[in-house]
Amino acid sequence: MTASNYQDLDCDVLVAGGGMAGVVCALAAARNGLRVILCQDRPVLGGNASSEIRMHILGAEANGTRGEELAVEAREGGIIEELRLEISCRNPQRSACMQDFILLEKCLQEPNLTLMLTTAVIGTETENRLITCAYATRESTEDAFRIKAKIFIDCTGDGRLAVEAGASYHTGREARKEYNESLADEQADDFSLGSSLLFQARKHDRPMPFKAPSWARKFTEDDLKYRPHATGDRDWGDYGFGGLEYGYWWLEWGGHLDTIKDNEEIRNELLAILMGVWDHIKNGGDHGAENWALEWFGFIPGKRESRRFCGQYTLNQNDIVDARVFPDAIAYGGWAIDRHVPGGIDAPHREPGMINHTPYFYSIPLRCCVSADLDNLMFAGRHISATHIAFATIRLMATCAVVGQGVGTAAVYAIKNGLQPAELPDSPQTIHQIQQMLLRDDAYLIGVTNQDALDLAPKAEIAASSETAGGEAINIISGQTRSVHGHNGAHPQYARPGAHRWMSDPHKGWPASITLRWDQPVQVTEIRLVFDTGLHRLLTLTHADAFARKMKWGYPQPETIKDYII
Repeated sequence: MTASNYQDLDCDVLVAGGGMAGVVCALAAARNGLRVILCQDRPVLGGNASSEIRMHILGAEANGTRGEELAVEAREGGIIEELRLEISCRNPQRSACMQDFILLEKCLQEPNLTLMLTTAVIGTETENRLITCAYATRESTEDAFRIKAKIFIDCTGDGRLAVEAGASYHTGREARKEYNESLADEQADDFSLGSSLLFQARKHDRPMPFKAPSWARKFTEDDLKYRPHATGDRDWGDYGFGGLEYGYWWLEWGGHLDTIKDNEEIRNELLAILMGVWDHIKNGGDHGAENWALEWFGFIPGKRESRRFCGQYTLNQNDIVDARVFPDAIAYGGWAIDRHVPGGIDAPHREPGMINHTPYFYSIPLRCCVSADLDNLMFAGRHISATHIAFATIRLMATCAVVGQGVGTAAVYAIKNGLQPAELPDSPQTIHQIQQMLLRDDAYLIGVTNQDALDLAPKAEIAASSETAGGEAINIISGQTRSVHGHNGAHPQYARPGAHRWMSDPHKGWPASITLRWDQPVQVTEIRLVFDTGLHRLLTLTHADAFARKMKWGYPQPETIKDYII
């Protein structure tokens, strides 16, 4: 296509990629006043969480050693919490397409956000360490676009925008000695985590036969002995992530190939694997599946790993395990270091996954999200600057989402202050301001508290109609908006333990009230209220029945205020 055929567009920030990282990143930037274009190469948003792939959004709250009984408030706050709550309340039927719709609606409601679906970034122009514009095409309308922006944020997972701009990256697994990572192998190699296809099946009131296609793979019980697959089997791990109604994450293959260039081969082989596993479940002995039939299965591989881009810092295993505190932290994670056997289902005599639980929440620094090569290029998602071992925990979609909010917010500060992203991590005052912006927007940062000079609440006399021990009214100005207690949350050195919320005495009756009074008149321009939404509990759209039973799904969380008057 010639230059004259491109439609010229202009914005402050171009976000490429509409998975959870990209959606949250674009919303964060747009809500803070920037003109944002979000390009997504698929017709729906959500990436691996979309109806096309149907993986549930997980993060720190589903580490495997945390749960309601531990009272650790691990679930991510901010925009991803807003999305999860709304999806829960408006989608009690657990429809994958309804989640697609709510993500679409959120983007369309933002006046500063231009959403371009089925639009893929295919090229860039660069000059003096800056990207000057990106090129994108939309096959559905036979249109092409030249998009100029001040900052470019790659949230594509594979890093298509960044690659086109010439940003450096790594693939495969580093040798142990490179970052002194005890979980890494002695020698580096080109292996990665493979891709998966999920399926959904439904139980009927009569036998439902299944005849496998001739090209389906063949599996025996011995081939699947480490991969539970019968009704009543407990899935690998503590949460029952899979079942006949949802499918199995261990339908995995392709980690020995190039998950980008070989994606078509991986898709075809995964279909053969899926059909072969289903044939074994239906026709290879009694698996309790006589009345079950396939309802849906994916045609787009759910990709775990491909490129990891070189940032100003590379997160590694020691940062994760030691819960290192970074001065430029913009997000946190807490999922286990979750590695998979490279052979996937072709390694039948090995457990499909290798779990090493993270002892505490860990911080993710802005420097991992700023390109080492281009001053106005940022990353959010699974392809930020990290080793393969660190990637195995930061790759979870809820973690990617809070990184997206951090990156989108940092972009806002950069543009409003005439800075390039590459300059941001060097200034403690700049980082402080970005962190304070994130806290105001309900993000959680380990050990960082509200120090907003414009906040009038700490200057007020605070009184309540009643309060409980540990839930005193004064807690509302503690500077933190979630409770920290139990164990296996943030490192105790940085956690600031306590309830950090006002809790009225239920024996004193209703209504309960809290009053802020100042010695002198003050001008109030905005009131921000943060309510308890049960962050100690799992909450995510899932099609796995056993997993869904662990949640309070389909209605507001029982802790959350239902009515109030200011």
